[in-house]
Amino acid sequence: MAYIPLEKLVKNNESHFKLILTAAARANELSQGAQPLVKSDSTRASTVALQEIAEGKVRYAETKTKGKKASS
Repeated sequence: MAYIPLEKLVKNNESHFKLILTAAARANELSQGAQPLVKSDSTRASTVALQEIAEGKVRYAETKTKGKKASS
């Protein structure tokens, strides 16, 4: 298994929560057939997703949703 330092993954003081969401979403895309953006020795989608984030190929981006607001 490839070791990817946390310092390389969390750049510019981004939160760990955003990192986890990004990695999970990208790993899901990879497991559904998306092409990897980096060359990797690993076949695990989660490891490839983390390598893509570490190399700056995948980033967290907030999207605005249209429609109803969440009820309290």
